[in-house]
Amino acid sequence: MKTSQSAGAAMRTLVKQPTVTRRGFLRGSGLAAIGVTVITPAALAQPPRNALTASFRALGPATARTLVVMSRDVFPHDKLSDRYYTDAIAPLEKAAVGDQKTRVLLQQGVTALDAAARERFGKPYAEIAREADRVTLLRTIEETPFFQKVRGELVTGLYNNKVVWPLLGYEGSSWEKGGYLQRGFNDIDWL
Repeated sequence: MKTSQSAGAAMRTLVKQPTVTRRGFLRGSGLAAIGVTVITPAALAQPPRNALTASFRALGPATARTLVVMSRDVFPHDKLSDRYYTDAIAPLEKAAVGDQKTRVLLQQGVTALDAAARERFGKPYAEIAREADRVTLLRTIEETPFFQKVRGELVTGLYNNKVVWPLLGYEGSSWEKGGYLQRGFNDIDWL
């Protein structure tokens, strides 16, 4: 059976080969060896976590920082910067401004998470270095209303953000272009 693509629909093909050459790697490592600091655009685009969460007035910056780390642990994507996770929890801040019950739920949830982290690891949740240790703590609270509220908000806050879609390999809606069958149905490389 022969299939054809519509005139305006182009299929994207992902190259699965590494793009770093041996010569390029050696050139970059040579700069590091002589003490030259290389500032990449990605480094410039990633503000410190404290700067990202400073605008959280109702929840407070410390609670927001913990929620960002928690967000990264619940939906881990190494390619995404903290900025996208901060954007994903911003609706929680907005809800906390307008609803005392939500604010208390989130603040008490973070306080309880930090207490469990201190008891088990001697430091607050956001300061635990190993992701596996943080995930262990999250598994103990995954049935709580706090965890469910944060996870539920993250699903839409993170994955409904059109800016994040290309970073995850999602090309957006395809129905108006003939569907996915002929337009990259099988080209997601992160699964």
